[in-house]
Amino acid sequence: MAFNTSEKILESSSSSSFSPAELASQGNSMLKSTEKLISTLVKPTDTSDNVSFTLPAVEVEIFMVGPNVTLDKIPRLDTTNSSVDIDLIGIAKNNSERSAAVAFMSFNTMENLLKPDFFNTSNDTIKTMMSTVISATLPKTTNTKLTKPVNFTLKHIREFDPSGSLSCVYWNISEWIVDGCSVLKINSSYTVCSCVHLSTFALIMQTSRPPESDSLLDVLNLVCVIVGLVFFSLSLLTFALCQWSPGVNNVARINICISLLLAHLLFLLTQQFLNIIRPHQVLCAVISGVLHFLFLSGFVWMFIEAVLLFICVKNLSQISSKKREVLSSGYLCVIGYTIALVVVGVSVGLLPEGYGSEHCWIKMDKGFIWSFLGPVCVILALNMILFINIFISLNSTLKNLNAEVSQMKQTKIMVFKTLAQFVVLGCSWILGFFTNGSKVLEILFLILNSQQGTFIFLIYCVLNNEIRQQYRKFFRCLCPGLKQH
Repeated sequence: MAFNTSEKILESSSSSSFSPAELASQGNSMLKSTEKLISTLVKPTDTSDNVSFTLPAVEVEIFMVGPNVTLDKIPRLDTTNSSVDIDLIGIAKNNSERSAAVAFMSFNTMENLLKPDFFNTSNDTIKTMMSTVISATLPKTTNTKLTKPVNFTLKHIREFDPSGSLSCVYWNISEWIVDGCSVLKINSSYTVCSCVHLSTFALIMQTSRPPESDSLLDVLNLVCVIVGLVFFSLSLLTFALCQWSPGVNNVARINICISLLLAHLLFLLTQQFLNIIRPHQVLCAVISGVLHFLFLSGFVWMFIEAVLLFICVKNLSQISSKKREVLSSGYLCVIGYTIALVVVGVSVGLLPEGYGSEHCWIKMDKGFIWSFLGPVCVILALNMILFINIFISLNSTLKNLNAEVSQMKQTKIMVFKTLAQFVVLGCSWILGFFTNGSKVLEILFLILNSQQGTFIFLIYCVLNNEIRQQYRKFFRCLCPGLKQH
């Protein structure tokens, strides 16, 4: 009856109407009354005896030893979510009566009173109760000094976050503290704590608070990504439908647009419906794997475009003739997508759990993010080497141009194209390495990265005189048709 009444008190105390001081006071009262009730079950014994029972509010294990105990050590005391190893035989030998008793209790809903927020730490973290609240006492034992530390095994009652910090704590009147307790072992399902005294214990996990959502940044991101997607689409239509000069190879540019268009679109949809997708861990991991593949494909195609630009400069002396193709479009497509697929395949094989972060992207722990950053750094470094060679070749080639070719004009075109290509290929991603929480750099990275489609459209479409002429013809045909309607 007493324990059932305590359960009702716990249920009524879980509301937010009680102050922290009132919750702590009620918790202390319940712990004291429970210990007094449990002590009544301890009876003198000559050898050893035990009592155990389970109620909705509490599970209790009591073990008693007497002067003629035949055990070398008492068995482990177990409840559903916890257990304790204690040297009760050694404690009994230090008592004049040569007897001792231990009471081990596991409270299933005590965290409603002794909340994890009572664990006061200097850092501002989210605190989560990872175990049931347990209590261990030595009732009706004269000398309660421990002969050796007591080990508690606490089963995790909530999902363990590997990035979180676990602390073995005990209750000290009004707060949880760690004095005298330490963590011996941690895995995903339980933690072993060692304490040099007996009291009321629990396992508390601290995790970093997620950054507060910036509504202005969210709106800016949404608008920028949508604008970028529109210009990716316009670039694709232009590359596919407009007539280009002989020798112009748009295969790399088309595939850059396809890869980045799909990547930005998938990322945008994922973030908009993250609350629906996130609970489905497999779906979230698959999405992050697909994003990994699409963004890497974009980088590979950017490198291929840089190689084609390098070939273009090498053949600058034959500007009016058709450019030779090193590989056909089919081979380029195989190379462009296979490299990214191989990187993702190896990453999945090495660490499949590396996919599916909180934002359905690659997880940052265990260095797995380098499965993306590594290839990106290699491609950006190779692009830099290519661009240096391009400038050297450009300078050498222009000195040997025929007199009828305008050296100044060609120099301006090729230098501008090279610099513009560098912006498209990775300047925005280079900036991403240096944001380091800076709001200004974060906004700048967001704008530049989301506007890759806009850059491609401006560089290859709007600033191309032949394509502008075709745009004018299209609008001239379109306007009379609109007037007739």
